[in-house]
Amino acid sequence: MTVSKMTWRPQYRSSKFRHVFGKAATKESCYDGVPITRSVQDNNFCAVNPRFLAVITECAGGGAFLVLSVHHTGKVDPHHPRVSGHRGNVLDVKWNPFNDYCIASCSEDSTVKVWEIPPHGVLKNLTVPLKELQGHSRRVSIIEWHPTANNILFSTAYDYKIMIWSLDCPEQVIKNPVRTISHHTDVVLSMSFNTDGSLFATTCKDRKVRLMEARSGNLLQEANCKTHRANKVLVLGNMKMLLTTGTSRWNERQIALWDQDDMSVPLLEENLDGSSGVLFPFYDPDTHMLYLAGKGDGNIRYYEISSEKPYVHYLTEYRSHLPQKGMGVMPKRGLDVSSCEVFRFYKLVTIKSVIEPLSMIVPRRSESYQEDIYPMTAGNIPALTAEEWLSGIDKGPVLMSLKPGSQVAESLSELGKGQGNVVDTRRSQSRPGMLQLAYIQDQLGTKDGKEDSTLTDQDRNRTPVSNGEDLALCSPPRTENELRLKFHKQQEEIRRLRELLNQRDVRIKQLELEIKNVKNTQTPSSL
Repeated sequence: MTVSKMTWRPQYRSSKFRHVFGKAATKESCYDGVPITRSVQDNNFCAVNPRFLAVITECAGGGAFLVLSVHHTGKVDPHHPRVSGHRGNVLDVKWNPFNDYCIASCSEDSTVKVWEIPPHGVLKNLTVPLKELQGHSRRVSIIEWHPTANNILFSTAYDYKIMIWSLDCPEQVIKNPVRTISHHTDVVLSMSFNTDGSLFATTCKDRKVRLMEARSGNLLQEANCKTHRANKVLVLGNMKMLLTTGTSRWNERQIALWDQDDMSVPLLEENLDGSSGVLFPFYDPDTHMLYLAGKGDGNIRYYEISSEKPYVHYLTEYRSHLPQKGMGVMPKRGLDVSSCEVFRFYKLVTIKSVIEPLSMIVPRRSESYQEDIYPMTAGNIPALTAEEWLSGIDKGPVLMSLKPGSQVAESLSELGKGQGNVVDTRRSQSRPGMLQLAYIQDQLGTKDGKEDSTLTDQDRNRTPVSNGEDLALCSPPRTENELRLKFHKQQEEIRRLRELLNQRDVRIKQLELEIKNVKNTQTPSSL
């Protein structure tokens, strides 16, 4: 008789994110009095970056959205200027991941418009877009920026088409997309890219999940599962898996996990509850955490994703009595690392006309920077130009560290790279001992001129400012709200100048250190 030995396995799994909890902002840190749209479209209606918060608003005649400084919390002026150039209701807004002053919007008027937001926010109604994209024949429901290529925008509409646009052209009105993808037989419900933007997945009203090449639009995989009706889709980073949220055959809310290389059968199906609201999925590739927020729910469930069975590990859920209509998400570079914040939602609460920030925090006793929960993450520097991407090149995102102080040095070198400074790029990749001393001394002597040349086009095109205010718009504040706005602009200008000063200090130290290294390497060789 053979005796099989039983191996003991613990019922729990070790995870540093096991005790993540949600912390809602105080009333003073919320945005109160925002006329959030009453549209029934299943979108997030909100977009956030480290400088601005954009939210689609209810308005009479045409469509509009509001752009607020992220620091402009409290009561919002009901007459606050808006971006109001669309002739129909705005259905989606998305910030350019590589330009905090550029936002795209799409509307029921069948157009996509790209807007340039002034450095100090919208001070008067903005009606003239930077670019207008005309190609769809019906209302445009979803837009997505390419995750690594600059100025590449995807849009999908009720004409069942996905269009790829390149904004690198002089025309203000663009009527011809780079490519049109026509695989869908019904309305596209969601879109998601993989990490390097070479592939993207869609869900459609015809119940099919499709995986396609982003550049050519070639269909790679197609899933049509009778037991799962997909509504939203996410490509889970580089894990070669897709996650969809939807409903089961019995109308229970459900999540399904798919193998990117074989989508004939889902790897996993899990029923959640019997509610009817759409589940919005959000994925953090740095922590491998998945967040599920239901439309009309007050709670947010979160899970940890692994590459081995059972793939999805439930952690816990955040509960609130305030239902959400949509959610905005702050990019990782805008998080507060000193409080161990790993994710931040901006929750649209329609019944109270409030936008409530919600921070997901890893509890740690130490107040120092926690490197294990903040790996290198995607930054705001594009890896490719639009022309390079269209020519057939794929690249992963340019990574940055979230450690306080490190962004300054990295952003400085990346700015030089972005402006085509080949010498700086080669210099950063080589050892300091290989540098020419005369070249470094020349760099040190002309650092001011060099750094000025590496400033972005936005900084170069800015009008002269005085105390953070455009000279052309200088006038004494007439109301308390105007005074508050001017105060916030002044604080933003002070912060920008301090950042610039820190960049120059770091640059000086870098060059001095390189001079010292070159001298040390040249002394033995001369002997």
